[in-house]
Amino acid sequence: MIFQRAIRREMWNTVGAVFTTLFTIVITVLLIRILGDAAAGKVASADVAALIGFATLGYLPVIISLTAFISVLLVVARSYQDSEMVVWFSSGLSLSRWIRPVLQVGLPLVLVTAMLSLWLTPWANRSAAEYRERFRNREDVSRIAPGKFQESAGGDKIFFVEGLTADTSRVTNVFVRQTGNRRDSVVVAEEGAITFDASGDKLLQLFKGRRYDGAPGSDEFRVIDFQRYTIVVSQTGSEVRDNKAARTQSTFTLITEPTSPHRAELLWRLAMPIMCFVQMLLAIPLGFVNPRRGRALNLMIALLLAVTYSNAIGIFQAQVGGGRLAFGMAWWPLHVAALVVIVVLFFWRDNLNSRWHPARLWGLGRRALLVRRKGAA
Repeated sequence: MIFQRAIRREMWNTVGAVFTTLFTIVITVLLIRILGDAAAGKVASADVAALIGFATLGYLPVIISLTAFISVLLVVARSYQDSEMVVWFSSGLSLSRWIRPVLQVGLPLVLVTAMLSLWLTPWANRSAAEYRERFRNREDVSRIAPGKFQESAGGDKIFFVEGLTADTSRVTNVFVRQTGNRRDSVVVAEEGAITFDASGDKLLQLFKGRRYDGAPGSDEFRVIDFQRYTIVVSQTGSEVRDNKAARTQSTFTLITEPTSPHRAELLWRLAMPIMCFVQMLLAIPLGFVNPRRGRALNLMIALLLAVTYSNAIGIFQAQVGGGRLAFGMAWWPLHVAALVVIVVLFFWRDNLNSRWHPARLWGLGRRALLVRRKGAA
């Protein structure tokens, strides 16, 4: 049909405009935030571009879902505003006939959202965690220039080396000061070298030296001579080594290891494509606009409902993550309730002239009550 082709064409144009606007806003916010982290020394300057890309992939499912909802809402509202819906209804077509052209445009967006939510976003989160962990666990000793004091990334160690061996594989005349547990340790050694153990922890091997242990302000201290001494410079963080962060786990891992945090993350990932699909259908009846009153109020109500829907999913996710609600009872009720609301709204809009329409019955009831009051008076 001509109407449906026109709807699809206008929706694709609107999708492009809305997506560009939302994407630009998100990129700007992420750029400011990550550049701030780089300026504060939390991430490496060379990793800024990669971290922005990973963060953008993480936000894309939400951006696409909002794009689909807002695009359908704007197209339907414009059709009401320009009285095109009058022609639509006069042709004997119902509002439900909008579902087909909307889904022809929206189903590819739902598929892209599902792919991003279930596969690309976890990979992006995992890669971003690895970049940040790699910077936190940077090679503290290897960055030390001979003759200069250098503080470790954690701030609990201070290193000083006098020079390097001829093959530059070891440092000579090493000084290390450690703080923690209300005691300070000072270690001096003739040579030192960086090694890694089987679990990926970074170690500083010291040879032929002495260690002094004592509490600040106390006269008691302990002296230990050693031929070989090992200091843990940094440990591989839990985000990479243990993969405990649910956001960095693959969807397959979330399914095969059903812990409470994993179930909560799986609920959110499944909800993204479902929410994209449901919101597009919800936008069709919510796009109703009275041309005489403008469309600002209706659009605000529609956006409020969309935000409420998304926040409700977040509440269910938190309940599942805390072990207070079973996954099987949490992932579907909200979506079913939204579909029921959609059916009710479609019935409401498609049967405005029906004698059994709730608004018509309400008006008849009010008029009957007024007539009764006048008769009693």
